[in-house]
Amino acid sequence: MKPLDWRSYPGRIVRIWRTSLQFRTVAITVVSSGIAVFIIGGFISISIGNNLFASRSNQVQDEARSAHNLAQEIFDAVPTTADQGATVDLDSLPGTIRDKVLPSTTTPGGTGFELVRTPDQQTDQIMQSTRTTNFPDVVTDALRARVVRDPQHVQFQSVSLENGAPALVVGSQVNVPSAGSYELYLVYDLSQVQQTLNYVQRTMVIGGLALVLLIAAIMYTVVRLVVGPIRVAAQTSEKLAAGQLEERIPEKGDDVIATLARSFNGMADSLQQQITKLAELSRLQQRFVSDVSHELRTPLTTIRLAGDVLFDQRESFEPSAARTAELLHTQVQRFEVLLADLLEVSRYDAGAVELELDATNLVRLVEDAVDSMRPLADERGSELRIVAPGGYFEAEIDARRVRRILRNLLGNAIEHGEGRPIVVMVDSNATAVALAVRDYGIGMRDSDVSRVFDRFWRADPSRQRTIGGTGLGLAISLEDATLHDGWLDVWSEPGEGTCFRLTLPRERGIPIESSPLDLPPADARLQEGALDV
Repeated sequence: MKPLDWRSYPGRIVRIWRTSLQFRTVAITVVSSGIAVFIIGGFISISIGNNLFASRSNQVQDEARSAHNLAQEIFDAVPTTADQGATVDLDSLPGTIRDKVLPSTTTPGGTGFELVRTPDQQTDQIMQSTRTTNFPDVVTDALRARVVRDPQHVQFQSVSLENGAPALVVGSQVNVPSAGSYELYLVYDLSQVQQTLNYVQRTMVIGGLALVLLIAAIMYTVVRLVVGPIRVAAQTSEKLAAGQLEERIPEKGDDVIATLARSFNGMADSLQQQITKLAELSRLQQRFVSDVSHELRTPLTTIRLAGDVLFDQRESFEPSAARTAELLHTQVQRFEVLLADLLEVSRYDAGAVELELDATNLVRLVEDAVDSMRPLADERGSELRIVAPGGYFEAEIDARRVRRILRNLLGNAIEHGEGRPIVVMVDSNATAVALAVRDYGIGMRDSDVSRVFDRFWRADPSRQRTIGGTGLGLAISLEDATLHDGWLDVWSEPGEGTCFRLTLPRERGIPIESSPLDLPPADARLQEGALDV
């Protein structure tokens, strides 16, 4: 199995985000709760750290004051050289102070000790400075300046030891008889305080993660309980839309979800009844049209035969009777065409139409259709032209239906072309063949274009048909194009004319990528290479 490319993960996440309400809800909850836990945890951690530092700092300062007082008491107890003529060994005092002061502190891990002479003094004696071996070099000039400037109080400063552990340096000033002022510095290691704070922070991080995961699990469960019925409703509605009218949502309980299910099922029952009723009415209508059309064939045949007899003998009639015979003959022919169109429409409505596909040269088919319509075009004063820049090619089509489409389009162009030229264009590409019928007649408004394929619709009801159309030609043409998995499009502008374009796939089952002809096409009257047939 091929592993997924990590670069596809963002796209997959975006798709899941857009399609899954459950994922979005859980993700938003986890992110928002994580941010809240981070903010609250950070505030608590800072507060605990500050409290620990403040508590330990107060403890350290108390111990430093005690150490300072103890050291000062020891120095005060030493007699000066003027007292009773005694001689004092000052060099031994730092060690004594160190031994007395360090045991008085309670800081775990030991306390650094340093006793250093304050600079810029003139005294009779000088006591040697001293420090413990573990005393780090952390006393800054700023701290020493504060100790010298304020000898009455203990001064402290936060520092870091060489190993990175936090510490506090506490300084104070003591007076040594005959030797002047000295600075006493103690270093308190705060590693245990830092360890305590680290432990608290780790505990809070683990607890925060566990809380976020718990919230995510709870939200996932709650959302699943809510989204589950919605998903079932969506699936049921899709099945209903696909024609499975018996599908319903299971009804459980009395909560709002159950109320939704009952309302949905009630709506589905009503829709099923209406759809069933409409389907039955449609079936009866189709059956009626089909039955009437079939029943009319026999009397129509009789009327046509009688009309033909009268039409053939019209020269022996009175002028008015001869004219009546001619009108009868014309209207019977139109009635036959109308009846044939009604039968074709009823077959489409019943879904009983099948294609008879064959490899057909579309240009030859267009030439034959143009030849058959030329007498009518000449009668109306319109010149028919064919433009085939793509050459001669074949396509898998039902030639009879495509010829009928073209005759309908040519008939409409001649009817509304106002005697101007009519151009038929043919072209092809890798996936489709197309033909377009372009006239330069009266054209149509946009509102008319949207209804041009409706049955029995006419753009101008007051305009009389002059070539015997039935009002079903374009509707049947659209059905024929759709049956081929093709397109029948129209463009029209008032005063500019109309162009119908038929696009068909070259091979059955291969979808059309684009039409070879633009709509509207360039002015066909100015096209070079037109083939006038």
